[in-house]
Amino acid sequence: MPNYRSAAAVVGLAAALVLSACANPTDGGTTDVANPGDASGRTTTKINNSPDQKRVTTDKVGAIAAQVPGEIRKRGTLRIVGSADSSPPLGFYATDDKTRIGAELDIAHLVSNVLGLEPDYTPVSWENIFVGLDSAKYDVAFSNVTVTEERKEKYDFATYRKDDLAFQAKKGSGLKIAGYKDVAGRTVAVDSGTNQEKILVDWSKQAERAGLEPVDVKYYKAPSDTYLALESGRIELFLGPNPTAAYHVASAGKTEIAGTHSGAGATLQGLIAATAKKDRGLAEPLAAALNEVIGNGTYAAVLKRWGLSSEAVTKSEINPPGLPRTGQ
Repeated sequence: MPNYRSAAAVVGLAAALVLSACANPTDGGTTDVANPGDASGRTTTKINNSPDQKRVTTDKVGAIAAQVPGEIRKRGTLRIVGSADSSPPLGFYATDDKTRIGAELDIAHLVSNVLGLEPDYTPVSWENIFVGLDSAKYDVAFSNVTVTEERKEKYDFATYRKDDLAFQAKKGSGLKIAGYKDVAGRTVAVDSGTNQEKILVDWSKQAERAGLEPVDVKYYKAPSDTYLALESGRIELFLGPNPTAAYHVASAGKTEIAGTHSGAGATLQGLIAATAKKDRGLAEPLAAALNEVIGNGTYAAVLKRWGLSSEAVTKSEINPPGLPRTGQ
């Protein structure tokens, strides 16, 4: 089964996550991020890119920890898997080039705290996230995984963040992307096996049905290759997660946001979720732990420190409606 990460439907421009400065080498590695809700962009949050993270922590909640399957409680660790891609501020390497940091890891650590388990984190290639979940090598993925109807056949979800996507274009392009007509005939890069890919392919088919040219979809092995192609004009657009796009716009200064979209299609807000193998007994304790940290304020503190407050959810849901299957 193909795995898709994120998808589309216009929800406005990415003002809430516009980043205003690059890393400052004098303070151990920081990036200034415009505070969500401040349209002027005058107030900023410093993102700590150093290996010394000083993560937000919380206390164990015995009643929630007791819901964890016995084999995991006995082991004492929560085996967490995430993508090894460099996707700041979600998951990337610190300034020492070896310490994995990011919002996804911070949320995973909070959940581990509530469950009274030691977080055991492993970064892998995107496709191996699902291979590892299927084989029970890992307990849960915290890796910007979007809820989809197709995925719900094999996995259980506990949501923890809104899923918004963004089209990046070369700075000064003037492109505005609001739907399939705007990408018809254009050269657009997307990561293989992601929700972005699914929606882009669907939009290409819509364009053809409307008598327009299909999208010329391109794939690259590494983000650096994609951005080089975008900046050199070999591609016109790159569709990916909105937080990563906004971070790159500021840190590199060579691209711009051409439009943002929901990760679950035109009629549904996409949601990012902790992902576990179906019927493994983890959905309920994961959701309970997430609702605990949402309620006690540590969740909000984590999102704020990464400039992601605009993507906060008010509660964690188990297996909510997700990106529809193709044709639905």
